[in-house]
Amino acid sequence: MDTYLDIILFLAGFLIVAVAASRLSLYFLKVKLPIITGLLVIGIIAGPFVLKLIPGESLSQLSFINDISLSFIAFAAGAELYLAELKGRMKSIKWMTFGQLFFTFVLSSIAIYYLSERIPFMSGFTNGVKIAVAMLIGVIFVARSPVSAIAIINEMRAKGPFVKTAIGVTVVKDVLVIILFTLCFAIAEALISGISIDFILIVILIGELLFSFFLGWVLGKLMNFVLSLSMGTGFKAFVLITLGYLSFFLAHKLHHYSEPLLGFHIYVEPLLICILASFYVVNYGNYRREFNKIIERVVPKIYIMFFTLTGASLSLDSFVQAFSIAIIFFFIRLISMAIGAYVGGRLAGDPKSYNRISWTPYVTQAGVALGLVSIVSQKYPEWGAEFATVLITVIVINQIVGPPLFKWAILKVGESHIKHDVLHEKRDKKVFIFGLEGESLALARQLKTSDVQVTMATRNKEKSMHEYHDVQVVHMKDLGIDEMKRIGADAADSFVLFYQDEESLEICELAYEHFGTRHLVVRLHDRVFMKRFQELGALIVEPASMLISLMDHLVRSPIATSIILGMDENQDTIDIEMQNQDYHGMSIRELQMPSDIIILATKRNENPIISTGYTRLRKGDVLTLVGSRESLEKVKLKLGQQNEADFRRLKGIQMKLLTKQRSPKGSDFI
Repeated sequence: MDTYLDIILFLAGFLIVAVAASRLSLYFLKVKLPIITGLLVIGIIAGPFVLKLIPGESLSQLSFINDISLSFIAFAAGAELYLAELKGRMKSIKWMTFGQLFFTFVLSSIAIYYLSERIPFMSGFTNGVKIAVAMLIGVIFVARSPVSAIAIINEMRAKGPFVKTAIGVTVVKDVLVIILFTLCFAIAEALISGISIDFILIVILIGELLFSFFLGWVLGKLMNFVLSLSMGTGFKAFVLITLGYLSFFLAHKLHHYSEPLLGFHIYVEPLLICILASFYVVNYGNYRREFNKIIERVVPKIYIMFFTLTGASLSLDSFVQAFSIAIIFFFIRLISMAIGAYVGGRLAGDPKSYNRISWTPYVTQAGVALGLVSIVSQKYPEWGAEFATVLITVIVINQIVGPPLFKWAILKVGESHIKHDVLHEKRDKKVFIFGLEGESLALARQLKTSDVQVTMATRNKEKSMHEYHDVQVVHMKDLGIDEMKRIGADAADSFVLFYQDEESLEICELAYEHFGTRHLVVRLHDRVFMKRFQELGALIVEPASMLISLMDHLVRSPIATSIILGMDENQDTIDIEMQNQDYHGMSIRELQMPSDIIILATKRNENPIISTGYTRLRKGDVLTLVGSRESLEKVKLKLGQQNEADFRRLKGIQMKLLTKQRSPKGSDFI
């Protein structure tokens, strides 16, 4: 009873520290450091070596938090491995993954083995134990952080072949590194225990791996069943967390009881089970969007607990000594990773400009790497604390160095869309409002908050001379075509007309005949003119009936109307033109979109189409979406146009093919 009471008290104290850490870690963003690094540092300060807010004796009692956290970290990693979105760059992903996995693991393991006598916690080991530890460190060096990579890509609004390969390799590699870790961990246990590696041991290893795959499939089926139940999302999240923890509990019990029952230990890797289960749900289950929604909600809280507890577990006694070793480890990993990335890029046939910097996206480490460190340190407590201290220090260094390197590489290959998209939006969303009055001025200010370039035109010269708080107002002498061109109305994307019907009709006819303006919005005064405006394709707002219609919709369908009108401050509605060739022919249900996005309508060749989850997208389709502004930005980046660097690269390939077709037979011109 005392033990359970102690666990409750330790858990309560830890949760208070974790809540504080979640707030304090945000300050690390101001000095350009990741939140994960902040959580680790706060965990160290709150831990048993500094403030003792998390006592040393509590760490073993709170080990179940590690298991819960690791299971959900594996769920998140597996959810990123969505095959439908990776198929466009599979060749580069395949060879880059091979280069990273093989060369990083082999070269770093060899280097650490030969340096083992200079590493304090390894110097007294036997030759077999040195090989085992070197292998385990080599596996951990391969691990990368999908979450950190995605955060940087979102921050840079990056898109293109380089970025797509990077995220694909990161996710695929995390799945394969768990499989590699399962094998190496079993071999390391045999070497450390002094068991000879023979045919029977190899059969057992293969059997353990196949059994892990089977359990992953079973867990995936079970998770898919849970997601199909009619219950609240919060309860489903709780059940999934419980299932993840039970996979670790089962693995521990199976390892413990297999020796007396079978005469040998059976080790199944719970991380592999969880990552395969998540992979099954995302690719073969029917509830992918709800599963992703749960992950989006739960993972940030999981990270807070996991990284804070990991920081508290870090031994500061050997930190100073570990730092110099960690720097050596950092450069060993960096060099082996650069060699692997270059070889993989050459085998994939990627451009030389990519191959020189293709290692930069894979420097950052986080959840999976720390999880593997945690498993090894708990398994071998005799030297596990020193092992964990060195490896966590390496991971922290990678967390500091990795993000700036990845950002630099994105800028280098020209796949950042920060500046480009701002200019693109201003050019494509240029609106002219004709008529200066209170309502039109309020509309102009509202549009400017959405980064739309607005110009107001008035025929009153005196009014045009006044200041209107950053709203540009121009004087228009008449309604002629030359005057329209002079004020720049011919390049506008949309016209909004507040004039009397006769003048508005004259401007609409001018825009329709000469400018090809895409959108015409008219405030109607007299219904006599309605048909003539409709013939020009204008969208009509009739104040007389608009208020009644709006109130009618708010009464009959308040939720839908408030969504469409953007009454929720955090929500917006936008049109996105699908320009990404990678998604051409993909059905809407296959798109990996944020869970809060709703597709209201789809238009193809200016004609609305009935869209379902099975509707296949075509390049040029216009999707009307509603959702949070952050989610809409992600979808806009996913579906939007390729950048200029991609266009030039594709154009160069086309020119080479054209030259090849035109060159004489047997010519060496190419």
